[in-house]
Amino acid sequence: MTNSRIPGFYNLTIEERRAKLTEVSQQIPEDLLPFTTGGLSSESADHMIENVIGMYALPVGIGLNFMVNGRDVLIPFVIEEPSVVAGASFMAKLARAGGGFTATTTEPLMIGQMQLINVVNMNEARLKIYEHKAELLAIADAIDPILKKFGGGARDLEVRMIEDSPIGPFIVIHLIYDVRDAMGANAVNTACEKLAPQIEAITGGKVHLRILSNLADRRIARARCTISVSELTIGFESFKGETVRDGIIAAWAFAATDPYRAATHNKGIMNGVDAVVIATGNDWRAIEAGAHAYAARSGKYTSLSTWGKDKDGNLVGTLEMPMAVGIVGGATRVHPAAQAAVKLMGVKTASELAEIIVSVGLAQNMAALRALATEGIQRGHMSLHARQVAIAAGASGEMIEKVAAQMVAEKIVRSDRAEELVKEYTGRQINK
Repeated sequence: MTNSRIPGFYNLTIEERRAKLTEVSQQIPEDLLPFTTGGLSSESADHMIENVIGMYALPVGIGLNFMVNGRDVLIPFVIEEPSVVAGASFMAKLARAGGGFTATTTEPLMIGQMQLINVVNMNEARLKIYEHKAELLAIADAIDPILKKFGGGARDLEVRMIEDSPIGPFIVIHLIYDVRDAMGANAVNTACEKLAPQIEAITGGKVHLRILSNLADRRIARARCTISVSELTIGFESFKGETVRDGIIAAWAFAATDPYRAATHNKGIMNGVDAVVIATGNDWRAIEAGAHAYAARSGKYTSLSTWGKDKDGNLVGTLEMPMAVGIVGGATRVHPAAQAAVKLMGVKTASELAEIIVSVGLAQNMAALRALATEGIQRGHMSLHARQVAIAAGASGEMIEKVAAQMVAEKIVRSDRAEELVKEYTGRQINK
């Protein structure tokens, strides 16, 4: 059985981490090989996008301590930003005491949009579409027999009238489509293309755009966690638990009411979400677009998460957002590292993957808020960022940690200071 608690993992060498990961995940070394090599050949890449000249690598880190719906999960993060993996992993450790993360998803329903223009009578066209609804759904349902075999297919048609637009009135038809374990873009777009001629014949109008919507508000993932005030002070023993809790709630309230703060607040959530979405070969741009649109669904951009306290004074966090991810089709099936990521997490359905990802987003949000509410965001972040600055300044080997530690101690994490320190340490080594 997978155990996401690996004490001291950070202090191991890369080779030792791989060995330990193989041990605790009960996978064979070959299963993790794509993380070592990058998992993608030039030939494979050439079939994925146009004008390929090579590959661009990003680090893969493992999120530890996560328990989602009672199951331990080792979670691959693909990200270049320091402190994200460490922050989310530490918050997952705090959440374990309260049972970890509880997550749910709705049915995997996606929305395909068809824009109907050049309509003579909007109300007549709207009613005609509803009169032919069963016929249209049957056509869409028959397009993908494999998807239908697994329980997916067309579910509903909705008609909206746009009265005021720069080109005048037009109709929007929403095809609600169950895509099961796929992200669903190809299936939904194909269904919309197939329905377009029939809708034109029924209404006398012209179907202009026909494409999936990335505001997947029928496909929602939700997560919650409960943290006791005593857990909140771990690492911050100089603070009272109630102070940390109330500071987190106050920080969230800022994001809930101010869009300038909400943008940064939600970006922190997406630090965790995107890292896992990328690792599994899913479309992180679609997830980003849907998340931010969902955050503005009330007409005002606000926080995706909520933070408060329960009757016992514990900190309670929730996160709710669209999560259109899949485990079949697309890069998830083509990219060996994406396949390895899905296998490492033991994911069997797209819903299960969505539940893990939304839990990661909530953990990362808590990590950022806890840092902001106590010592400030810079201390922990900068200690990790200092290593990158040191490397950019020319440090290598043991010098990286020495230069980084010195900059953090001085509270001057800048490239010019790093260059000065590299010269100093290099000079010392030469003069020895």
